[in-house]
Amino acid sequence: MHGLTLYSNPQSRGRMVHWMLEELQVSYETIWIRYGDDMKSDAYRVINPMGKVPALMHGDLLITECPAICAYLADRFPRHRLAPPVDDPRRAAYLRWFFFAAGPLEQAITARKLGWKVPPERARMVGFGSFDETLDTLQQAMLGGPWLCGDNFTAADLYLSSQLGWAMQEGIVPERPGFADYVAAAFARPAAERANAFNDANIAEA
Repeated sequence: MHGLTLYSNPQSRGRMVHWMLEELQVSYETIWIRYGDDMKSDAYRVINPMGKVPALMHGDLLITECPAICAYLADRFPRHRLAPPVDDPRRAAYLRWFFFAAGPLEQAITARKLGWKVPPERARMVGFGSFDETLDTLQQAMLGGPWLCGDNFTAADLYLSSQLGWAMQEGIVPERPGFADYVAAAFARPAAERANAFNDANIAEA
């Protein structure tokens, strides 16, 4: 297996993947892709037909979609314990909340940000039901603390805290008990700080 190459933009979800790579302490290359013509170019669409970032090449393997990339890396580099093993009972909670963050939560945040109104009688047609129900459910995820799988920080925490932190910063998600502390603890991790500093330093280039 050859090296890791991340295609990203410092003002994108690719920050999550940089954070993940920093948690793993592996060497990787970053190729910055500018929004606009570069990201929609024929050359980049060979990497990702959607014309979006991030995308990760691991040798000859291509992985797109931020949660898929994070989950792949967690399983591919198990030494850092960012995903419970398949036979670990905590794997159930890990998968549950990882997919919840990537599905209902992100959809609910996007809908609220764009002002989409879901009629109550149509709530069962959307994966998140309602915005308030989604946040009520999210609070349950934090009951066992400090992380989704108890004492072990995982890729699911990385992804969830990234989504939640951005949504709170944008004023989309209101403060609820535990939300701010959870995000702050995640963002205080040295790997998160390194990833954010690296992206901030490259905003002018990309």
